[in-house]
Amino acid sequence: MDISLLLEQLNFQPIGEANGRIKRIKGIVSNTKPNPEKLFVAEGIWLADMCLKFGTRIDSLVVCPEFVRTPEVAKLICDLAERTPDRFSVSAKTFEKISEKDRPDGIIAVAALPQREIADFVPPRRAVVLVIDGVEIPGNAGTMLRMADGAGADAVFFCNRKVRMTHPKLIKASQGAVLTVPTFEFATVSDCRAWLKKYGFTVYLADTRADKFYYDEPFGRNCALVVGSERYGIAREWYDGDYAMIAIPMSGKCDSLNVGVAATVLTYEACIKNKLNARK
Repeated sequence: MDISLLLEQLNFQPIGEANGRIKRIKGIVSNTKPNPEKLFVAEGIWLADMCLKFGTRIDSLVVCPEFVRTPEVAKLICDLAERTPDRFSVSAKTFEKISEKDRPDGIIAVAALPQREIADFVPPRRAVVLVIDGVEIPGNAGTMLRMADGAGADAVFFCNRKVRMTHPKLIKASQGAVLTVPTFEFATVSDCRAWLKKYGFTVYLADTRADKFYYDEPFGRNCALVVGSERYGIAREWYDGDYAMIAIPMSGKCDSLNVGVAATVLTYEACIKNKLNARK
């Protein structure tokens, strides 16, 4: 398997470390450059294949022939090249400068997050929306996106966003859900509340002070589950309008759960009651 010949046949352009494309990748990873297209770096076989599977727009493709080890990877390169306008090959030394893997697969795709407009999103009956308010840790945000996909939530809303959606840790933790789950950002809590009110959502705040535990809530209607930041909890503005509070019982010494774990418990409960039970 002559990967160098394959790349030549596919019109991959050889570039070095000083090339602007390499600097661009470094800038995307470190968030040191403007990124209006919301580009992210999809490194490795698994994530590059996810981009292919979900029809993600791929801006450019960088391949290191020295690290391509199997015919399956060569096939993936061919499939990606068909959808990628800009294709480049680099040396092992250059690839290692931009790779975050100890044993690189030799593939880096620069891809764009899906661009969705809230005006185009019409929630289904008995919709479940997870509202992530002020969460600061990228891994937590990515984990909640992955969970929302698994639970069958209809959308994830971000308010007071503190995490970068293109952060490598968020992308990795989401396990591809960042590409599939309808995700929208609201500039203010009032904007988010107005949208939820328009579609008849009941707002549930995850709050340890609540009198009702989550499993005692029947749900059964459009519901928005609001979880807050790791340090400060839910923003004060959420308590200024109509809402219900629900809690997760804590039987041990700790007084709360990790926000991702709490969101998982609440979202699965709401989705089971709103969706799975509705099918019976």
